[in-house]
Amino acid sequence: MVNYMIISQTIQYKPFIKWAGGKRGILSQLLEHFPKKFENYHEPFLGGGAVFFELYSRGILKDKKVYLSDINTELINAYKVVKDSPYELIENLKRYAKMHSKEFYYEVRAFDRKKDFKYLNPVEKATRFIYLNKTCFNGLYRVNKKGYFNTPIGNYKNPNIVDEETILRASEALQNAIISNCSFTYVLNNANKKDLIYFDPPYYPLSKTSNFTAYHQNVFLEDEQKELFKVFEKLDKKGCFVIESNSDTDFIRSLYKKYDIITIQANRFINSKSCGRGKINEVLIRNI
Repeated sequence: MVNYMIISQTIQYKPFIKWAGGKRGILSQLLEHFPKKFENYHEPFLGGGAVFFELYSRGILKDKKVYLSDINTELINAYKVVKDSPYELIENLKRYAKMHSKEFYYEVRAFDRKKDFKYLNPVEKATRFIYLNKTCFNGLYRVNKKGYFNTPIGNYKNPNIVDEETILRASEALQNAIISNCSFTYVLNNANKKDLIYFDPPYYPLSKTSNFTAYHQNVFLEDEQKELFKVFEKLDKKGCFVIESNSDTDFIRSLYKKYDIITIQANRFINSKSCGRGKINEVLIRNI
């Protein structure tokens, strides 16, 4: 019998960026279905890292190895900078905050169109990434086929560009984490029996017009979902605890039909029309 996680709270560590599909609003629903006891922790679709930060806040990850990864290079660079150079990052963000304007936003957004962008130092790249995240529309990370960031500016009167406390606490939480820029398939190289793996992939679209699966220029559709399912199965056979969030669709339910599927109710915020926002069902899939 698996003991499930007891809800307790001490110092609050939280994401330092906004992220489409972030889990902060449903953490209590999710974590009541997580095992209380496990070995190491893996989060291969890191995004905003809400689940990781919550587990750390509750002391669940003490004395455990933590593997955090994502295919998004800019995102992972930001995590590494927050971990290793938080004070330098904060000073840069203060400079950006003073210059913030519509004109400055689009000037910064265009940095990745320049040939020398790849030579920017990691702190400068992380500063740009976090500044755009805090000031773009809904914090949505979206790129075109060339990999250029193309989200328009958001309508914020006073965006929280420099959140010093959150960055410093995040840096503390990340000190013992192994942070990697890689595909979710690499989890198979590090995961062992009784490790916990939490997958939060780009969700399978609810309809043909859904277009928020491309948080990176590589889309995540039917073939990619099937590849993820194979990794889920392999981890299951290894004796790992595997948990996945995804959309509540016939395709996903059919794909994972031999596993435990729980319905979770979440808020949808990423929609250009207010009438398209509100409660929506998701699924939580477990091999436990």
